[in-house]
Amino acid sequence: MELSFSKKNEPIDFIISRLVEESGDIHHPSIIKDMILATLKIGQDVDYLADLKLINRTLREMRYTAKVFAPYRHRKKVTIFGSARTVETDDMYKKCVRFSRCLAENNYMVITGGGPGIMQAGNEGAGSENSFAVNIRLPFEQKPNPIMYRNPRLVTYKYFFNRKVAFVKEADAIVVFPGGFGTLDEAMEVFTLIQTGKTSPKPLILMDDEGGYWERFFDFVRVSLLAQGFISEEDFSLFTVTRNEQEALATINTFYRVYHSLRFIENRLVIRLQKALSHDHIATLTQEFPGLIKDGDQIRCCEAFPEESDEPDLALLPRISLLFDHHHYGLLIAFINRINSFWPI
Repeated sequence: MELSFSKKNEPIDFIISRLVEESGDIHHPSIIKDMILATLKIGQDVDYLADLKLINRTLREMRYTAKVFAPYRHRKKVTIFGSARTVETDDMYKKCVRFSRCLAENNYMVITGGGPGIMQAGNEGAGSENSFAVNIRLPFEQKPNPIMYRNPRLVTYKYFFNRKVAFVKEADAIVVFPGGFGTLDEAMEVFTLIQTGKTSPKPLILMDDEGGYWERFFDFVRVSLLAQGFISEEDFSLFTVTRNEQEALATINTFYRVYHSLRFIENRLVIRLQKALSHDHIATLTQEFPGLIKDGDQIRCCEAFPEESDEPDLALLPRISLLFDHHHYGLLIAFINRINSFWPI
């Protein structure tokens, strides 16, 4: 029979419901039923074995990723990217160890690729008890480092795209040390995801070396991208360049000083905060960020929307809301930073 998401599929719907009931302890059963139906439709629609293997492996890897990270939802995490070829005597390796140690001392956990070089430095500084490693199977360079070997928070992937989801989805901040093609690939993907709103706003910090690795990179960005209109001035709000690990830590801490999280309710952006904004604060934001507010709308203080009932632990947080056009994410980050500035350290 031809299966459908929009119409009933008796007797398949009945069988799926019985399967979910008999399995027991199923969270959000309506979604699980849709997933089972999607799997059956894949079996009908796809006859190429390699595609089926890819879909199957992807689902299994994502399931295990969610299981590993689930117990640590309450702790903020920082993803660290950088070269696998950075040796332990290198100044950047030592800087990464110091930085990740500071993160752990401030109750952050660290996510790395689990390999050698900067990845090992990140795990070494944070300690295995405060670390995750999302590793990738490669014919060279990428076996688990000794800090994360046999660690229960080590996840090994076959596909880069699954690994990249874990790097960004689970992170509250991302710090990129100098590296090669792989590091640049990861960094550029994060730029794109934040710029397009496909991941939540978060600090993106480029940790520079004494030779100006990132300074030279952004000379290219300014001359070849900004000057030709491929990016805009507000996109420079997406990231911070620093050579100082304490400044990097302060950037992360400051971002979450007042800002908590956000959610879209249809086209309305709802920003959850640690502290309520005053009328003067709202007036300042309205005056300084007119380009963020759609014509005819205004920034409003509000309570939790009914659609947020699935996040009851956030229900009492103060909020503001505004209509957002999904274009100015660099400006949105500047807006969040301005909110945080109302309560200086």
